[in-house]
Parts: sequence; C-alpha cells; structure tokens
Amino acid sequence: MKDITSSVYNFEDLIQGNFLYVDKTEYIWQLIRPAKEMYFLSRPRRFGKSLTVSTLKAVFEGKKELFKGLAIYDKPYDWKPYPVIHLDFANCDIKTADELVEYLIGQLTNIANSFHLQLRGKQLSVCFENLINDIAVNDNVVIFVDEYDKPILNNIAKQNVNEILSVLKGFYSNIKKTESKLRFAFITGVSKFCHVSLFSDLNNLTDISMDARYAEMFGYTQDELEANFGDRISALAGEQDINAYKTKIKEWYNGYRFEEKAKTVYNPVSLAQFFENGGKFNNYWFATGTPSFLMELTKKTDFDFRSVIGGDSVPEIAFSAFEIDNIDPLTLLLQTGYITIKGTEERFGQTWYFLDFPNREVAGAFSAYILNSYAGKTQTASVQFTAEIATALLNRDLKKLRKIMEVFFAGIPYTSHKKQESTFQTIFFSIFRLLGLYIEAESATNDGRIDAVVQTKDAIFIFEFKLDNDPTALEQIKDKEYYKKYLLDKREIYIVGVNFDSEKGNLIGWEDEKVTE
Repeated sequence: MKDITSSVYNFEDLIQGNFLYVDKTEYIWQLIRPAKEMYFLSRPRRFGKSLTVSTLKAVFEGKKELFKGLAIYDKPYDWKPYPVIHLDFANCDIKTADELVEYLIGQLTNIANSFHLQLRGKQLSVCFENLINDIAVNDNVVIFVDEYDKPILNNIAKQNVNEILSVLKGFYSNIKKTESKLRFAFITGVSKFCHVSLFSDLNNLTDISMDARYAEMFGYTQDELEANFGDRISALAGEQDINAYKTKIKEWYNGYRFEEKAKTVYNPVSLAQFFENGGKFNNYWFATGTPSFLMELTKKTDFDFRSVIGGDSVPEIAFSAFEIDNIDPLTLLLQTGYITIKGTEERFGQTWYFLDFPNREVAGAFSAYILNSYAGKTQTASVQFTAEIATALLNRDLKKLRKIMEVFFAGIPYTSHKKQESTFQTIFFSIFRLLGLYIEAESATNDGRIDAVVQTKDAIFIFEFKLDNDPTALEQIKDKEYYKKYLLDKREIYIVGVNFDSEKGNLIGWEDEKVTE
C-alpha cells in the first residue's frame, strides 16, 4: 500500500517517493494532443492545480519513465522535451505593485539563469518578452502560470489593487505577443477575471473551467475513491457498516460539481488529510485559509446568503468572469469553492442553477466563520452555541432554547452588527445551517415564506423572526398557516415567534405554542 501525502504537490516527487497518485493522465493527454494550444482553468485553492501543472511539466520535459503504468504512457506521443517557463505565485505575498514587479523580476532572473541566459531589458514586460524569445531560439516554449491571481486576491479589498492588476495585465500580455513561439500554455488560478480587467490582450485562451470534458479532472469521483482508497476505508471502518461509513465520508468531503451534468468530486487535500489523520472527521480544507476578503465583500454589499445558498436558482451569468471594481460575491463564492452546483432547472430557454455548500466540511466551517464575522463570536463559541441549540430542540425544551438565544445575542458586540434586517437574516442563516449538522433530519433556512424550519426525530419547529416593535411573528405563522403542510406528520409541531431589538442586538420577545389541531 503506497503512502498518502497532502503536502507533496510535485508529480516527480510523488512518483519517485512512491506516494499514491490517482491517475489523471487521460485528461493530460487530451490537453496536449493538439499541436498547439493555450488553456485557462479556475478551480478552488488546494484542489490539485499545482500537481496538474507539475504533471504537465514532466510531460513536456520528456520524462516518460515517470508515467509508466499510467494512462498516458502508451499514447501515441513522441515525448519530445521542450523548454519550459514555469511561473508560480503560490508563495507570492506582496502588498504593493512595486513589490510585485520585484517578485516577477526575481522569477524571470531565476528562469533566465536556468537556461544560461542574461535577462534583457529595463521594463518588466520587455524583460519577459525578451526572455521568451531568447529561450525559443531553438524550439517552441511551454509556459505554465500557477495561481496567476493570488497577488490580486491577497489585496482585493485594498485601494491599490488596480495598480497590482495593471502590472499583471502588462506582464501576461506577452503570452499573446509571443504566441508564435509557444507550443503550449496553461494558466490556472482560483478566480476568473474579465478579459477587460486582466486578459484584454490574451484573448486566445481556451477556458476549460466549466468544460464537461474536464469537469472531473480535479478532485476524486466516487469510483476513483473506491478504486484507490478502498483498502484504507475498509481498515478505518473496522466493524462499522462499510456503506454507512462511506456515506459519512461522502457527506463530509464530496459534493463539488464543476459542470451541471458532471459527477460530484471529493476535495483531494481534505481526503488526503482525513486518511493521514487516521480517519478523523475534521475541517481540513477550510483550515488552510480563511475568506476574510469574502466577508468584507458580503457585508459591504449586504449579500443575501439565505436566498442563494440552498435557496432560489440563479442564472448562468453567476459563473461569469468579473471586474475588480464590480465584484459579485456570488461569483466569487462559486469560484473559490465555498458553494457549488447542486442542481439545475430550465427557465426562459436557459439553464438556471441551484447552489449550496458542497459538503458538511464547508457548510459547518463557513457558517461558523459568518457568525464570527457578523456576530463577533469566535468559531468555537459559534459551534458550541449551535450544539446547545440542537440539544434543546432534541429535548423539545423551548424555555432552554430561549435562554440560550438570549445569552448569545446579548453577547454580540454593538460594533458587530448593522441596524438592519439583512444582518440578522445572515446571522439566522448561519445558525440554522450549523444546526443542520447536529440534527440528522432536515434543517432549512427557508421553506417558502417561513424564516426557518427544523425537523428532529420527534418534532417539527417553525420559526418566524421580527425586528424591533413588531410583535406579529407568532400571529404571522398562525394567519398564514405555515404549519398546515406538516399536519399529517405524526411528530409534534411547535411554532415560535421571536423579536429582536436591532439597536442593541438583543432578543426582546419570544412566544411559542404547540400546534394541537
């Protein structure tokens, strides 16, 4: 049984170190078959982009023996070595345009030295163009750009982001200028910026981000999981029911879909760390980075989490590239992997998409992070609070539930909340999405016009929330008969009306009743 690693992203090191490699080289073959091609692909962070780049690099360096036993090994390919330019922004931690120029000059200098060349030119863009031309004297060049957008995403909320964007725009334009000297180019990143923003001069890239042919190239399908990790899963399951154990793994780490008809895939890094940690279910992917820039953006735009995540369908334009000066939080949430495609419907002759968190790992961690950002609660406190709510609901103890919520909201710092309904809706959304992780039956943030419905084994709870001097929460549930659809259910039904003070953030009213009709 080969070793598993979540920290080695170089293909040659994986193979020579006898680590497990899930064979994705059939996709590699499809990419390189054309005599000349230039690709762009966006995928969430830590989803195998760097490993794919290093695999392609090994192919174009002619290292055929590394691929023995893999799908590409016997393909009709000449394995001719090409000169490779590899630009990697994974470790780029710059804060200004000047620092970016210095970083890129350093990268180009190292590449020039590896080819025994001198970097020519005074301006960054000229240096890059000259370097490509000098390397291509004897043969066409292959170019890889890994994490092309990291300098932008790291500074997306800062005023100088357009200066950084301008540097990259001029730099990347050389890939178009020198197209006749290139055999292959592959540019990867998390986000997809508009051509106007970044790639205005690089309009010949083939975008395969949502191409059905490559939708399962990154991450592992269920079949790949079974074929490559089956022995480990059986060993970890022990005397547990093996199918139930597989289902739990799937709930935690599967669920990403990159084209509406494609199979869902597992996050490869989370899965590797799950096995490395002896089958401990934990939040691995989210722990590698926190979306602070996303939280800033969602608060600034009053983004409605409830209507989009697990709610209404959205049009295809949500998957489009975006401009720095007009970023849609929904688009960024999709591209960064915090939400994904869960289903589709046809409306007005177009495909519309239902979106949600991909799995339990992301749903729990992101909901806790929302509470941290909007309510000023630590993620630990948020998780503990939600677990206490779940316990009260499972015990049908509404007095305890009221007390838990009073204490929680009383502890929200005044500076953490806006005096508006959307802020409270976001907090409620996060609470009830976290709640769904503790209560096995359905937990939803929106059921038609109902604010929240929680279903346990023994009971159904219907919540309505109001702000300030609006005492009508419970009456609204009764008048509109939100409970009526559940009357044939044998479980007990409780309706709960809650009132909050938007000025102080406190719970100021609570009414609950058991439905008896």
